[in-house]
Amino acid sequence: MLFAKAVKTLFTLAVLSLPCVAYAKPVTILYVPMDNRPVNTSYVEQTMVAAGCKVIMPPEKLIPSNISEGKPDSLWDWLVTKAPKADAAVISTDSLIYGGLVASRTHFLPEATLTKRVNRLNELERNLPIDLYVFSTIMRTPRASKGNVEPPYYAEYGPKIFAYSEWIDKGDQHRLNFAEQVEKTMARQEIPKEYLKDWLDRRQKNYDVNVQLLNLAKRNKFHFFAIGKDDNAPLSNTHMEAKHLNRLGFAFSKKDFSIIDGVDQLGLLLMTRAYNETNNKSPKIYPLYSEGVGQGTLPQYSDSRFQDSVPQQIIAAGAQVAPTLQAADLVLAINTPADGIVQDATAKSNKYYASLPNKRYIAKLMQIAAKGAKISLADVSYSNGGDNGFMHNFALAGGLEKLVAYNAWNTGDNAIGFAISQGIMAESTPPKELKKLIKQRLIDDWFYQSNARNKITQHFDKITREDLKYNLGAVNKQTAIEAKQTCLTLANKYPFTKNSQFTLTYPWDRLFEVNIEIKK
Repeated sequence: MLFAKAVKTLFTLAVLSLPCVAYAKPVTILYVPMDNRPVNTSYVEQTMVAAGCKVIMPPEKLIPSNISEGKPDSLWDWLVTKAPKADAAVISTDSLIYGGLVASRTHFLPEATLTKRVNRLNELERNLPIDLYVFSTIMRTPRASKGNVEPPYYAEYGPKIFAYSEWIDKGDQHRLNFAEQVEKTMARQEIPKEYLKDWLDRRQKNYDVNVQLLNLAKRNKFHFFAIGKDDNAPLSNTHMEAKHLNRLGFAFSKKDFSIIDGVDQLGLLLMTRAYNETNNKSPKIYPLYSEGVGQGTLPQYSDSRFQDSVPQQIIAAGAQVAPTLQAADLVLAINTPADGIVQDATAKSNKYYASLPNKRYIAKLMQIAAKGAKISLADVSYSNGGDNGFMHNFALAGGLEKLVAYNAWNTGDNAIGFAISQGIMAESTPPKELKKLIKQRLIDDWFYQSNARNKITQHFDKITREDLKYNLGAVNKQTAIEAKQTCLTLANKYPFTKNSQFTLTYPWDRLFEVNIEIKK
């Protein structure tokens, strides 16, 4: 008996001495994405599969793309009759109701069709007796937009529509004085009536759909319901509509319903929540900001400061905010601009130079990493890409090797959502697969978005072909070759990414999105 106990003790110690990868219960998740962009499909699937999950997705022909809307009716049939059993389902209502995210901004669907599609969501609980994690979006209010992701008139009148939306929101708050009422009237007159009517009518339909979805959530048809705020501002229609929807959902617990800043991260965020809840997990995450304005930073394309949006996303992922650094299972390192002013990653200020606050923050991260902290880095000092100066110095200090996740893509809220999710899933991901995921994000978010995209953009501007940014067409393959070479050159400067092998393609035929597939 004593010998058996001794053997058991030795075996236990041997197991504990192995590299710590906490393999959880295998989870099968059915996933209906908003569209087929990598951030909504392949990157999400790869993250979850690497951690041992099985992901069931619709046939590609049913998923919205850059050249075709999704097929809501066929997608519905697949969902209720073809999908194998799963532990949970994460579902984009934009795909099931409009035909995708872009379609939600451009469709001409009558109210009767929208209501019919909302009502059949009523059947989900009966047809799929599993936990349903459902997300929708509030139609965005961009300052400007090109590239066929808004109605055609928005390319010309978008800035004026946005300015008018600021007056609408301010008026809704009863803050307009007489002079501003006059300015609002004048602003409206600068927009063709048919265009403004089309835009406002579609917004109303979107709002009504979200109200109907909220009513379903109140009847416990969904395990968790999230509404994402797409591109918006502190004064905008999106901000105003979110405020009203929040009032309608005031009785909900944050564990049942949330309005979340950002949209494109919602698929992975809810997949992570499904994973956590299936495994009865609730990891503690501590947000650690860089020097300066920090949590008070207002990111571009958002109406919420990080102090409000970050805890919101942590809770939405099925995690909780750690009270102290020492109590955290995961440190969410958030690199923000010291002055709180966020610019695009292609800005001239994004040089390979680290400020003194950058260097002090790097030293702090290295110090806590040396003590065993697991760090997921959300590099949101710039929008749409990494901070060259900070990341260059961080990489040279050996920081990349200390990370469990890195994100700097698109909006600050998008990057933080992915950083939370990939940081959580890292616990169950083997080291080899984890390194591939981090490389993928470094090459996409830092090397490509902040450098290769900037270089190509400058070239297109120089030859006065701005249109190519949104429709690469005949130059797609050559541009991809040049972009890959820039990324390879940068990758070979740092030990962590040196000799990386990967493919780079433009799945939506525009500069803004690339698909990076890591081979080595």
